[in-house]
Amino acid sequence: MSFMRFIGGPGQAGYAEPTGPADLTDETEAVRNIVTRLQALPPDQARMLATMAYVLARAAYADLDISDVETAAMEKELTGAGLDQSQAVLVVEMAKLQEIAIGGTNDYVVTREFRENTTPEQQLGLLRACYHIAAADDSISSMESSTLDEIAAEMDISREDAARVRAEFADKLSARFGFRGGAGGAG
Repeated sequence: MSFMRFIGGPGQAGYAEPTGPADLTDETEAVRNIVTRLQALPPDQARMLATMAYVLARAAYADLDISDVETAAMEKELTGAGLDQSQAVLVVEMAKLQEIAIGGTNDYVVTREFRENTTPEQQLGLLRACYHIAAADDSISSMESSTLDEIAAEMDISREDAARVRAEFADKLSARFGFRGGAGGAG
């Protein structure tokens, strides 16, 4: 049985038609493409890793470029989350392609799906990972910072928690924003 048949889709047993925009069970085509590459994993874990990879690619592409160093950082985050190196490479490449091709149309839905299926600790972990990705080139641009703020808001991370994570990367922000030391500009 294929993974997509297992989780269900139109015309398949167990599939429920979406009830509207607030129905966050709608999966995006981007997540489906990544999830199909993770069939060997338990479905919940595959789904979480697929949405995680997509959100990481979103952070990497905030400045409209995904560098080799950002790609390597994404792979490192996913191997730390349970994928082996070959799986991480494949998932990162799929997520990058999806983000570059159609990212803006799916970003909000995928980020909310991650939020709906994870714990607050996992959400903070993903936000921190997104900061690692954005800072992989040793600085966080204003465009990257804005995207990181959007990701935090879409996961309903409190301003205080988001500011604490941001403060961990103050030295990377200061290079682009002209701040000197501390967590200047956090928030």
